Amino acid sequence: PYTLTTIDDLPRKIFKHNMLKSIGTLGLLAAVGCLLGAGSARAIQVGLVLDKGGRDDKSFNENAFKGATRAEKEGLIQLKTVEATDDAAFDNLIRSFARKNYDLIISIGFAQAEAVQKVAAQYPNQKFVIVDSEVKLPNVRSIMFEEHEGSFLVGAIAALKSKSGKIGFVGGMDIPLIRRFQMGYEAGARKINPKIQIVSNYVGVTGDAWNNPPKGKELARAQYDRGVDAIFAPAGASSMGVFDAAEEKKSFAIGTDSNQNWIKPGLILTSMLKRLDLAVYQACKDFKDGKFSSGMVRQGLREDGVGFSLDHFNEKLLSKEILGKVQDLKTQIIAGKIQVPDYYKTGI
Repeated sequence: PYTLTTIDDLPRKIFKHNMLKSIGTLGLLAAVGCLLGAGSARAIQVGLVLDKGGRDDKSFNENAFKGATRAEKEGLIQLKTVEATDDAAFDNLIRSFARKNYDLIISIGFAQAEAVQKVAAQYPNQKFVIVDSEVKLPNVRSIMFEEHEGSFLVGAIAALKSKSGKIGFVGGMDIPLIRRFQMGYEAGARKINPKIQIVSNYVGVTGDAWNNPPKGKELARAQYDRGVDAIFAPAGASSMGVFDAAEEKKSFAIGTDSNQNWIKPGLILTSMLKRLDLAVYQACKDFKDGKFSSGMVRQGLREDGVGFSLDHFNEKLLSKEILGKVQDLKTQIIAGKIQVPDYYKTGI
């Protein structure tokens, strides 16, 4: 393959030929390296800070964890989850993620609002999400659910199922958020039966109230003994005690946040759904797609952010007549024909 002008040209031609071959091979390797490098770009790092109930609370935190792990399984993010032992831990946990340059930091629960406010202001180039509270910073998305709307519907269900004309409410920590649940629940029940009696208790006034099943059971047993035949329990992990009391007394309970029907099949009338899983997943997906926005995001009946659960565990408990009435109430709320009272606006 060599064209020679003189015999002395042979070494130079061979050297040039081999060099071209080498350059071609190196170019191919470089191209492959670029492709591999593009595929191995740093994954989006998401830090999830759970409230004190932890990921196994079968309620609020578990639902958030479910949404984040879905995003990770779909390859959208790389997830790291931490759990706070007390309120004082939030600042350090959130700040640790920020210092490590996590792209998105998601804080679950109103108790983290102060820490998010402080850390997000100090790390303006990173994005934050806070659930159940509002932080007005340009790098924070605040997600608020219209709990009172979903609670209105389960209150109606409780009243429609009650034979004694008495229903109950066991909240976790006595705070405006849970008062909001209570107000919506009572309004829904009274929409069905204006004369219904409602007994209400709270587990406590500190963060420990979210994780005290024995106290939840004690309060629920006392209510059942007073003739209550259905108890709504927005109480975090403490609701497990309410469910145990329902089983012991062969009475009904109503779950909260996630679908808890399976915990005591046949005894949990329904669960007031708070689609935290979808909200957390969507925040991760928006970041991945370059569509993340700050500001307030409200999730109510209109957005399917709240509602009630219906599956094979409770479908025999809710007749077509009950479901029809509740669906009609939902339609009226969305249309603005029913104004659900809101503790945040009116108080009790």
